[in-house]
Amino acid sequence: MNVPSFSILRVALVTLLIAGCSDSADDGTTPPVMSAIGDMRALQEARTIEEDLAKAKAAQAAAAARKAAGGNDGESVKETGNFVVEFDTTVGKFTVEVDRSWAPKGADRFHSLVSDNFYDDAGFFRVVPGFMVQFGIAADPVKHAKWSNEIQDDPVVKSNTRGYVTFAKTGAPDSRTTQIFINYGDNSRLDDQGFAPFGKVIKGMDVVDKINAEYREKPDQQAIEQQGSSYLKRFFPNLDYVKSVTFIKNDVAAETATSPSPGPVSELPAPDAPSSDAPTE
Repeated sequence: MNVPSFSILRVALVTLLIAGCSDSADDGTTPPVMSAIGDMRALQEARTIEEDLAKAKAAQAAAAARKAAGGNDGESVKETGNFVVEFDTTVGKFTVEVDRSWAPKGADRFHSLVSDNFYDDAGFFRVVPGFMVQFGIAADPVKHAKWSNEIQDDPVVKSNTRGYVTFAKTGAPDSRTTQIFINYGDNSRLDDQGFAPFGKVIKGMDVVDKINAEYREKPDQQAIEQQGSSYLKRFFPNLDYVKSVTFIKNDVAAETATSPSPGPVSELPAPDAPSSDAPTE
């Protein structure tokens, strides 16, 4: 016999009420109804997290199957052209111009991510004054898993100097996914490690300089991937965020933009990863 869902909830609530009454009798402090409601909320939050993780795992499995079949790394990308996007953040706006000839594969991935609103509500989780600001883990864990398949490396054409925008990566080849960083200073030492800039801040670098560096490198990247921005907002309340990213100039028609393919959650830096201060995923 099928039992209506509201009946199940009613039975659960009654059970928790009884448990709450028993607990209240012991210490005489917590009202049984409030205790039961709190327990129900905790159960619901746990269920939501479990469902999100299940979706992320499904995306990982699909990505593994796609990668085993050859993936989509061989698809052609535009090697010339440029586009401009505006970041609206909690500290103001800044503008990035992307030149596809600098890093065609990275530029193509960034264009696709902006088209999918990937960076909206994403936190600036790693901010090191004088070095760089790093972001690019989606606010929604399911969306992050959707885009976490790696892309092939680009040759380094431009240098990692102030204002240039580059994808983070592990020490392994072809490990770029979604995380990007903006150079605060002359980080040309990263060039030899394969970090290929694909764009540059052309307006609002003073805004980028104002991004809160209070937490520096404290946020845990795996926790962000699994819990999204809810983790950041709970433990790092003063963190700054991207509010939205919009095209000011778009060199690709919306209907022909690169489609996403699901991918595995980015792995930790490989044993041969670059120096510890490099922008790794």
